[in-house]
Amino acid sequence: MKTYSTAASLRAALNAGKRAGKTVAFVPTMGNLHEGHLRLVQRARQHADIVVVSIFVNPLQFGANEDLSSYPRTLAADKEKLFAAGAQCLFLPQVNEIYPEGMDSHSKIAVPELSDEHCGASRPGHFTGVATVVAKLFNIVQPDTAVFGEKDFQQLSVIRKMVRDLCMPINIIGVATARAEDGLALSSRNGYLNAEQRRIAPILHQVLQETREAIACGYDSYSKLEQHAKISLIKAGLESDYFAICDARTLRSVTPDTEEVVILAAAKLGSTRLIDNVTLNVNPSADWGMLAAN
Repeated sequence: MKTYSTAASLRAALNAGKRAGKTVAFVPTMGNLHEGHLRLVQRARQHADIVVVSIFVNPLQFGANEDLSSYPRTLAADKEKLFAAGAQCLFLPQVNEIYPEGMDSHSKIAVPELSDEHCGASRPGHFTGVATVVAKLFNIVQPDTAVFGEKDFQQLSVIRKMVRDLCMPINIIGVATARAEDGLALSSRNGYLNAEQRRIAPILHQVLQETREAIACGYDSYSKLEQHAKISLIKAGLESDYFAICDARTLRSVTPDTEEVVILAAAKLGSTRLIDNVTLNVNPSADWGMLAAN
């Protein structure tokens, strides 16, 4: 595995491979890698000859009071994991490589509607930061395929819309959420949890599953289900940010035309913000490309 710190050096290496007819898959990350990230690399290897992974803690997607300075950075361990997983290229840019004139004067990409609610409402500007850096990384790497986890369902939806809207010739692949044995979605932020919080954290997924089961059994008073779920989270010791039953395509309210439901949730344990989701096909005859339930 070779490491590149500049766009020019990475492009030169990838162009040589492309001239030889090789395909490229890309996995953008912010480091502190866990098994979920490595599954993305493994999926990428199935779709391309060359796998590029980036590690870049993107300051543009962090709010003023968020954990940018304390975000875990574990580069040495990350390199070992990526090498073992079979990544060929690691892109490791500094902030001034991505934003050479500073973030305030940098062009930005806004993806409307999908960015507005849920995490977008709780973290203003977050998805503009995500879309901007992902678009820039796509332009640097110019991959045939890019691979993302479905745990960040809204982020994946935003990226897919951006790629469609801007006519980027990139195949976006979503990979099912990796979980611990007790159901907790793997996340770089899980390391912030103390022992008691770690015991409580899986309840977020349990409540999501219970809500999905209620819908599957025909209960369709979604507002009541959302309210009940929030109360359950609070009783368990989690601070509910949002709990929303949505159309998986639009991330808006479920309608009679909805073919798949996604249940999105975010909650805090202490200072740690957890997100998770589950999906449910509500139209078995639909053939639009159902995502596997997490």
